Amino acid sequence: MKTLDCISVENMRESDRMTIEKYVSGRTLMYRAAMGVFRAVNWHGEIVIAVGGGNNGGDGYALACILKRNNYTCRIVKLSEKLTDDSGFYAKWAESLGVPCEAYASGAFADADIIVDCLLGTGFQGTLREPWLSAVQEINSSKAEVVSVDINSGMNGDTGEAETAVQSDITVTIGYVKRGLVSANAARYMKKLVVANIGIVLAKAEDKIVTVVADTQLDDGCIPAPDYLTMEPIDVSLEELPN
Repeated sequence: MKTLDCISVENMRESDRMTIEKYVSGRTLMYRAAMGVFRAVNWHGEIVIAVGGGNNGGDGYALACILKRNNYTCRIVKLSEKLTDDSGFYAKWAESLGVPCEAYASGAFADADIIVDCLLGTGFQGTLREPWLSAVQEINSSKAEVVSVDINSGMNGDTGEAETAVQSDITVTIGYVKRGLVSANAARYMKKLVVANIGIVLAKAEDKIVTVVADTQLDDGCIPAPDYLTMEPIDVSLEELPN
């Protein structure tokens, strides 16, 4: 029987904070997150990375650096100018590598073969506002392959609820599976879910996702693995920033 930890958004936030404080820099964790996404996808064609503010957008900037260094064509479409220190580091690196970056406007995803959703993180709650709503609707109407990073933008990380959210072909969640990603509602928004193990130390154990056979009685705190979840994580926990 294979198992995966399933945790709350708050536990993920505390685990991330504790890991950065005691073990690994936030900048390295961001690089590992991007590397996990890089390894999860068969990259091809015109790649457009949609970024928001904060660390979720930072994952997108870091991914752009990795793609560019591996000779893939990509460009960044941004919906926010807000950057954390770590996000700003990767935004500047992407710029130095010559990755095109533009503000979101209607039609920004028209020619994309792959769209990477780095717009909003697991802490999002409520209803999408403009220009986020238009961007998500445009992503969903695209014929491109869609990759969501950590969570499908617009989805509540604890409940899986969403009035409107990105519909992905693959979602690469970072660190641990959040409860909302395996909720009944989440299956409406993703075809495949994988986990990138980036070396975050878990602050506290919560639920377990388990593979089960028919008629198996589950213990309290055990969640049956949904069909779309890959139970083998992508391990990038030893990756370090290149010199």
